[in-house]
Amino acid sequence: MRAVSCLAPGELALIDIAPPELEPGWVRVRVAHIGICGTDYHILEGTHPFLEYPRIMGHELSGTVLDANGGDFAVGDPVVINPYLPCYHCPACREGKTNCCESLKVIGVHSDGGMTEEIVMPAANLYPATGLSLRDAAMVEFLAIGAHAVRRAEIKPGNRVLVVGGGPIGLGVAFFAWIAGGEVALLDTAPDKLESARHFGFMPVGLDDLESPGFLATKGSGFDAVFDATGSIRAMNASIAHTRNGGSYTLVGVIKGDLVWSDPDVHRKELTIRASRNATREDFDHVMDSIRKGLVPTDRLATHATTLDNVARDMPVWMHERRGLIKAIITV
Repeated sequence: MRAVSCLAPGELALIDIAPPELEPGWVRVRVAHIGICGTDYHILEGTHPFLEYPRIMGHELSGTVLDANGGDFAVGDPVVINPYLPCYHCPACREGKTNCCESLKVIGVHSDGGMTEEIVMPAANLYPATGLSLRDAAMVEFLAIGAHAVRRAEIKPGNRVLVVGGGPIGLGVAFFAWIAGGEVALLDTAPDKLESARHFGFMPVGLDDLESPGFLATKGSGFDAVFDATGSIRAMNASIAHTRNGGSYTLVGVIKGDLVWSDPDVHRKELTIRASRNATREDFDHVMDSIRKGLVPTDRLATHATTLDNVARDMPVWMHERRGLIKAIITV
C-alpha cells in the first residue's frame, strides 16, 4: 500500500509498504484524511529533536473501520483517531492524565504514523465520528489541543483572554475560549494571521498595537487568562506580563529553551502558571460536539488541500510559503 515517508530532512517520497498486522484489541482503519501539523513541517525541515529517519508522518487522522477484530466497531464506521499511545500504568495515566503519560508515544513522531492508506490502532484510540464529515474529523485532534488548554485554564463567561500566536493551535485555543464565554484577543506579528483573527471575530493585536488606546482599554490591569501558542521562547518569556493580578498563564507552545520570569512579579500577582500538553478523550468529545453544533468554522480553517500522491510535491512548498495557510488536509 502507498505511504509518504520523510526519508531524511528535506526529502519526501511516496513508497510502497506492507499493510500493518493486527494485534489483539487493535482495529484496522482505512485512512480517509490527514491534517498536516506544524510538527510534520519540523520533521521535514530537520528541526524536530529526538526523531529518527525515515519516518512516516501523520497524526491528525480520520478514517473508516476495515476490520473491527472482534471489537465493538462495525466495518465502515467513521472514526477520529487519537494518536497518543500511553502506558496506562504510570501515576499520570492512573489519574486519567493519559495526555502526559511518562512514556507517551505519538504515532507519526515516535513511531510511523498515518500518511498511508491503512493503519492499525488500539480500539480505545478510536472515537465514533458520527455526524462529522471525514475531512472535519481529521481536524479534531489539533482543535482538541486548544480545547484541553482552555479546560485546564477554567475559562468562564466574561473572562478577558489573550492568545499569543495565531497559528492553528492558537486559533483552536481562541475558538474554545470563545465557546467557554471568553472575550478573546489574539496577538501575532504576521499580517495574515491578524487578518484571520479579525475574520474569525477575535480582536487582532499586532506588536504596534500593544500601546494603542484600544488594546490598553481592553487589557485594563491585565488579562484574566493569557495563553502562549507560539513556540517562541522570546514570546513565552514576554507574554506573562499581560496577565492581571490573580490571573493565569498557560503554555501551550513548546520549545527547547529556558523560561525566565521576574520572581517578584510572579509573586506580586500570585499568578497561576501551567503547561498544557496534548488532549484527552473529554477534549476530543467536546471538539466533536462543538463542530456538530456549528461552533467551529471548519470550512474556513481548511485552507489548503492535497492528495497522498501529491504530498511530496506540495508539502515542501507550504513549508516555505505559509501565508494564508491555516490547515492543509490530505485526501487519501
